[in-house]
Amino acid sequence: MWIEKKGNMNGKHFFNCIVLLTALLAFHLPAAAQTFDEVFDGRNLRLDYVFAGTNNTQDIFFEQAYTTPQWAGRRARLTDMPLRGNGQISMRDHNTDSLLFVHTFSTLFQEWQATEEATRVKKAFQTSYNVPMPRKAVDITVTLTDFHGKTVATLTHTVDPADILIRPIAQNGIPYDYIWKGGTGEQPDIAGCIDLAIVAEGYTREQMGKFYRDCQRVADALFAHEPFTTLKSRFNIVAVAAESLQSGPSVPHEGRWSSTPAGTHYDTFYTDRYLMTQDIHRLYDLLSGVPFEHIIVLVNSDTYGGGGIYNQLTVSTSDHFTFQQVLVHEFGHAFGGLGDEYFYDDQYETMYPADTEPWEPNLTTLVDFQSKWADMLPKGTAIPTPPSKDVPYFRNIHTEKERQLLNAATQRVGVFEGGGYQSHGVYRPAQECRMKINEVEHFCPVCSRALIRITDFYTSH
Repeated sequence: MWIEKKGNMNGKHFFNCIVLLTALLAFHLPAAAQTFDEVFDGRNLRLDYVFAGTNNTQDIFFEQAYTTPQWAGRRARLTDMPLRGNGQISMRDHNTDSLLFVHTFSTLFQEWQATEEATRVKKAFQTSYNVPMPRKAVDITVTLTDFHGKTVATLTHTVDPADILIRPIAQNGIPYDYIWKGGTGEQPDIAGCIDLAIVAEGYTREQMGKFYRDCQRVADALFAHEPFTTLKSRFNIVAVAAESLQSGPSVPHEGRWSSTPAGTHYDTFYTDRYLMTQDIHRLYDLLSGVPFEHIIVLVNSDTYGGGGIYNQLTVSTSDHFTFQQVLVHEFGHAFGGLGDEYFYDDQYETMYPADTEPWEPNLTTLVDFQSKWADMLPKGTAIPTPPSKDVPYFRNIHTEKERQLLNAATQRVGVFEGGGYQSHGVYRPAQECRMKINEVEHFCPVCSRALIRITDFYTSH
């Protein structure tokens, strides 16, 4: 486009043309992207919610907003979603409606909705989320989706940083110490690394030496497994020494209830080994003085148990002989969004319906398999992939050769039927994997790639 000043064009007309040209060019040029520091002030905004309902009803209630001194999350790719999860929290500029931040998650509430109990009682579950503190008023939207990925509940509320009822909280007096510092400097790189907090649960004051030793075992277990061995420099691990009045967790089926900081207990959903907490607000209170993104609640117990919920928390016991395997498996859920690859066909409700592609990167219903690990399949691989008869059953391992054959099965990529608690209609990428059984040493290549990708998402700028 060009403008030629003709002899009969007066100055006013020429000026108007220049204004029009400038406006048109401005319309076509992209606006300069705002930096993190232009939009956010460096603090952390904690938002507490309650999710409530039944098996087919959902309500979202906002409870309270807090600030803590330091945002520990990502500073780039703020509006991208690495995984869809079963829920999303988004932040938009209150005046312009431009998207500023997105975070995805899953919840214990949504797991509970698939139980028989949810058909006959209404229950409420706590949850908390950290988002960067905005400099101006924003609209926060929380969305819950069902097993089909359809929106079933949503809540939008405004947060104004000038609101006098946003409560600032800082140090709470609970000691903490870094077990591992990523990055390259002497101080932990909060902005550049993934910040993992390990919270003591069921450790008395006299047992805190054991807690710190157990935390080192957590770090050793994680970094002994690829891809975390290679990704070690991208993590910070901090131990939070919250004291319990009694040693060990609550065990309801034994009539034992302990006074512990995070309120964990076995028998979650009336399942003996499911060790979890519903006191998420209290858990976040324990961490008010610590920059963190992910949480491991380390429970002082030698009984098998634990759980992992995507972008909420990992729970693991400290002293069961499968400690290493269970910890890494549950962290695969909570950090990587990986799904369970085993199947019992004992679910009250189907969590992976046949008409919906799971959001978990290691499960497929073949609805949209091209979005999963189709690019990793060896040429000519049958779909479904028949299991190899050379792989021994994991409960019948007696020799080193059998163990090696079992571990080798983790590296063969295919489309094996059975996963997500269902023996039919859901498919997993390997015959055996860390997300299926404790008896193997490795993640399969598909799970490993998923863990690398999500680590890159949080740490690459």
